[in-house]
Amino acid sequence: MKWRGKRQSSNVDDRRGQSSSGGGLSPMLLAPLIKLLFSKVGLIIVGLVLVFSFVTGNNPLTFIGDFLGGGSQSVSSQPYQGTDKENKEAAFSATILASTEDVWNKVLDGYREPTLVLFTGSVSSACGYASSATGPFYCPGDEKLYLDLSFFEDMENKMNAPGDFAQAYVIAHEVGHHIQKLMGTTDKVNRLRGQLSETEFNKYSVRLELQADFLAGVWANRSQNRSQMMEEGDLREALNAANAIGDDRLQRQSSGRVVPDSFTHGTSEQRMRWFKKGFETGDISQGDTFNAESL
Repeated sequence: MKWRGKRQSSNVDDRRGQSSSGGGLSPMLLAPLIKLLFSKVGLIIVGLVLVFSFVTGNNPLTFIGDFLGGGSQSVSSQPYQGTDKENKEAAFSATILASTEDVWNKVLDGYREPTLVLFTGSVSSACGYASSATGPFYCPGDEKLYLDLSFFEDMENKMNAPGDFAQAYVIAHEVGHHIQKLMGTTDKVNRLRGQLSETEFNKYSVRLELQADFLAGVWANRSQNRSQMMEEGDLREALNAANAIGDDRLQRQSSGRVVPDSFTHGTSEQRMRWFKKGFETGDISQGDTFNAESL
């Protein structure tokens, strides 16, 4: 891909190197703890914390805040120093996000740009706590994309899906979920969760994911027409990545058996086909996976 020197998005929240703990105290536990702090015993505890903080040089407010709140994002006083490779991947991700902004601002009136959160190891979002093992994800609750850059290394070494355009496909797919959120599709599907069996709901989940693949393809088409970033072999990289993360392939690799009723993202063939359809048409109206007779 010819991405160097192109605009990078300002909608990037770089949390690399910060630690995040899940959970946090519930309101039921928080109220009595606050009451305790203002009792005689609580004042003694606060006094001990102040003495401890004075001796160690730590900020007492940070200690108390962590004790009461939990689940906080710990920020180092030193700026994060990534490796050259990781910093290049961060710049690349910001460039791809900017490309999606340029495309979708032209396609959708009043497009609301999402934020890309880069994290290391684990992160807290409006959708809850997640580790890097979750993989890249979009949270409709805060309209943010979450990405641990180590996933790109996993794509290359564990999934046999290398290449910068394969990585761009991943980001464009998550942006596709953002578009579904803006268009109300995500909410419609989520409302079905309690009305259908798990097997039936999974079928809607597959259609949601395949539509996000299609939208990633639409982005690739329009981005190429606009900036000619793609080079020979890039389309093959994206299709290879779509193939690598098909439900059937992942299940076969992990357990040696395939259970179609448990599919939530679609088969390798389906994911490649819908991305390719988006790329070939560049027409957002051609991606109605929910009414398609055949996936």
